Amino acid sequence: MSHSKLFSPLTLGDLHLNNRVLMPPLTRCRSAQPGNIPTDLMATYYSQRAGAGLIITEATQISQQGQGYSFTPGIHSTEQVSGWKKVTSAVHAQGGKIFVQLWHVGRMSHPIFHNGELPVAPSAVPFQGQVWVYNESTQSGEKLDCPTPRALTREEIQQIIEDYRNAAANAIAAGFDGVEIHGANGYLIDQFLRTTSNQRTDEYGGSQENRLRFLKEVVNAIVDEIGESRVGIRLAPFITARGMNCPEILDTIQKAAQFIQQKNLAYIHLAEADWDDAPQINEEFRQELRGNFSGRIIVTGKYTKARAETILDQGYADMVGFGRAFISNPDLPLRLANSWPLAELNPGALFGGNHIGYTDYPVYRESEKETA
Repeated sequence: MSHSKLFSPLTLGDLHLNNRVLMPPLTRCRSAQPGNIPTDLMATYYSQRAGAGLIITEATQISQQGQGYSFTPGIHSTEQVSGWKKVTSAVHAQGGKIFVQLWHVGRMSHPIFHNGELPVAPSAVPFQGQVWVYNESTQSGEKLDCPTPRALTREEIQQIIEDYRNAAANAIAAGFDGVEIHGANGYLIDQFLRTTSNQRTDEYGGSQENRLRFLKEVVNAIVDEIGESRVGIRLAPFITARGMNCPEILDTIQKAAQFIQQKNLAYIHLAEADWDDAPQINEEFRQELRGNFSGRIIVTGKYTKARAETILDQGYADMVGFGRAFISNPDLPLRLANSWPLAELNPGALFGGNHIGYTDYPVYRESEKETA
C-alpha cells in the first residue's frame, strides 16, 4: 500500500476526505426519459466509485434552457431531486462524499432541446461546435452542429442567476455535500469570461471587470443560498476549442481567482487540456494562481499516478482528478495505491446506453491481487 500524499486525508471546506483522488465530472448520458431524471443505475454507478476522496457528478443542467446534450440529468424538477437522492444516499452509504456540478451550456446546444428556438449566449457570435443528440429513428447518437445563438437579455441573465441559486438549494435538498459551478470548457460562464464569445457592450461585456460580472453574481447567489464551504468552481485557462481562444483569458481567470479568494470558496478546479498536443499549464501560471488563491486547488487532465504525486509535492494542487481511468476502474484509488494494473476503457459505451460499459466494470479480483 502506497503512503504518498495522494492517499493522505484532506479537509475541503467542512468535509474530511479520506484521500486526494478525485472522480471528476464525466458526462455519461444515462438519465431516464422523459424528464432527464437520475436513475437507480446511476446510483449504482456512483456508489461503486465511492472510494474516491470526492466525487463530482456529471454536469447537471440548472434548467431546461441549460441543456445541450441528450440524456444529461437536471436538478430543477421535483422528480430530478428525488432521483438524485437515491444517488447521494447510495454514495454516503459507502462512506463517500459527493458534489453535483451545476451546468448551463449556453450556446453549446441545439434547437432540438428548446422547442425549435435558438440556444442562448452572452452574444450572437457564430462558432464551431457540436453536441451529442440521440436520434430516435436510428436508435443511436449523433453529433449535430451548433447554430449561431441568440444574445441573452439582461432580464434573462438575472433569471439564469436565480436558476443557479435554485439548483444549489435543490442540491442540498437532494443530499449533496456541496456543488461545483461549471465555469469551464466553453459553456455559459466561460462564454461570458472570453472576448471571443462575449461581445456585449453593457455591464456584462466589454471590459474585463464586466465580463467577470456574470461569474461573480452566480457565485454570490449560490454562496448566499448554501454557504461558501459547500461551493467550488471549475475553470479552464487553457481550453481553446469551440471558438474560445481568448488572448485575455489567463489574466481574467487570475482576477476570478482573487474574487474566489475573497468569497472563501472551498476550491478551484482546473480543467486542464487532456489531448496529446494540448498546451500545458506553465509553472508561472500555477505560481500566480497559488498566490491569488490560498484555498484548495484541484487539477484534472491526463494525470498519471506519478504526475499526480509530483504536482501535490510541488504544492500547486491539493487533489487530482482521474477521469477516464475512473470510468473503467470503480476501485481506482485502491488500484493506484497498490500499483495494480488498470482495466481498459470501452469507448463505444461512453454516452448513452445501459449498464454495459457503465456499471459492469469489475473491481480488482482477489486472484489477480495474488499475482500482481
